[in-house]
Amino acid sequence: MSDDEDYRGEAVIETGELSVTVVVRLSARFEPVEGRYRWAGRAVPDETLTAQLRAGVREATVRIGGAAVRARLGEPDPWGGVRLTGTGRPPWHAAAAG
Repeated sequence: MSDDEDYRGEAVIETGELSVTVVVRLSARFEPVEGRYRWAGRAVPDETLTAQLRAGVREATVRIGGAAVRARLGEPDPWGGVRLTGTGRPPWHAAAAG
């Protein structure tokens, strides 16, 4: 996997009016049949993000370098990290393009 297909670093995750800055590890791949990117990864454990998830929040916005993209929150892993998934241009690609 090339460096532009994954990202490790800080991201701002917004759920409604709440915003948290967390470290994420995300990977992307281009799906040629669909003609778009699919990306996914995990945010490190964060109490605010986990509380939002437990309250039923699934839709979020991920911001990296000023670019914002929509994402979906998934179930926490055994260590408390929250899964993030999205389709379309990954946030680190959008930040580089903008």
